[in-house]
Amino acid sequence: MILMEFIVVLGCLLLGTRYGGMGLGLISGIGLFLLTFVFGLAPGQPPVQVMLTILAVIGCAAVLQTAGGLDVMMQFAERLLRRHPQYITILAPLTTWTLTFLCGTGHVVYTMFPIISDIALKKNIRPERPMAVASVASQMAICASPVSVAVVSMVSILAAQQGVGHAYSMLEILMVSVPASLCGVLVAALWSLRRGKDLDKDEEFQERIQDPVQRAFIYDKGETLLNQTFPKQAYWATGIFFAAIAAVVLLGSFSELRPVFEEKGKLAPLSMNLVIQMMMLIAGAFILMSCKVKPAEIANGPVFKAGMVAIFSVFGVAWMSDTFFISHMDVLKENLSHVVQNQPWTYALVLFLISKLVNSQAAALTAIAPMGLALGVDPKLLIAFLPASYGYFVLPTYPSDLACIGFDRSGTTKIGKFIINHSFIIPGLIGVGTASTVGYLLATALL
Repeated sequence: MILMEFIVVLGCLLLGTRYGGMGLGLISGIGLFLLTFVFGLAPGQPPVQVMLTILAVIGCAAVLQTAGGLDVMMQFAERLLRRHPQYITILAPLTTWTLTFLCGTGHVVYTMFPIISDIALKKNIRPERPMAVASVASQMAICASPVSVAVVSMVSILAAQQGVGHAYSMLEILMVSVPASLCGVLVAALWSLRRGKDLDKDEEFQERIQDPVQRAFIYDKGETLLNQTFPKQAYWATGIFFAAIAAVVLLGSFSELRPVFEEKGKLAPLSMNLVIQMMMLIAGAFILMSCKVKPAEIANGPVFKAGMVAIFSVFGVAWMSDTFFISHMDVLKENLSHVVQNQPWTYALVLFLISKLVNSQAAALTAIAPMGLALGVDPKLLIAFLPASYGYFVLPTYPSDLACIGFDRSGTTKIGKFIINHSFIIPGLIGVGTASTVGYLLATALL
């Protein structure tokens, strides 16, 4: 019966990925129904606090985007890249990593891809080198951003733990995940410096530019944000958003700054879930009121739409998986706990594989991290292996990778004949492997 139930869960995940994040959440509802009505499992708990926190963060980021704050950040990023074009393979991934780190979502970097391609071509650098690793870096930063869905989910999961030890603060999580993620990006970027053939030695590329139309398409169609002028309100919005991020990190790092309330019979500082929700709502409100934002346009932006998809994905996947794992936790503990405790890398491997199935770091964490805690995995190892929640680069189906391929006019960033041999596979494996290793070393030494 357990095997049949697991097949239902896995089948819903595989089917849901065919319809994107929204479909993943909705089709998980079918799995939840089958587990409850057909197999008789008691339904688990939907991740309400995680969803509300995601909603607050996405609401603030969407208002920021409508106010022009994201364009301000990307203009600064482009100015840096064009000032040092010879270092584009190193600077491009650091730029996309930083944008995601600040905004909490990798969907904000799409505008950077045609700019990176244009700079590389003008410097006669194979665009695949900076572009592929830049796409990977934009996703690796999710596990290091204080306002990303994945990190918010991890804070919520660790805050809700009962009897498994120290509840780690936001700062403790970030002091492991930030340097680990950055190390992974840097090593992947260094490897990318010499990947593929130089453009003048690439027979396929040279054949393509023999056609005058193709040559003009590749070399003459540059894109830039440098000629745009933004109103002062866009800069105000950026400053308000940064202040909110700083407040979240500060209050998460020093619990004595939070008010104390009675909870379950004992005094405890205000939950970080509620703190993040409050700070994001406040920042969004200040941006809305002071930066001439048109409220009707907020829900039409790509950040808001991507955030709503993330909420649905987390909702369905986490509820379905919680129903399965909680119902069989005694059996799983008996058979798996000693394996996971003695070989903690198996937790990272499972997290990596599940993230590929659900195409979401947050959904993978909300499904697997609570199970890891229940099986006795040390909470600091959950923090160490946060980078392993990024496994959806294995197949080039994620929107950022597809966008990257589309924006590379040279055609060097591509999907290979065997699908698995695409431009992102090696930078992704190097980045995640390095980040997980560094994360493990840092967590062991610092936490």
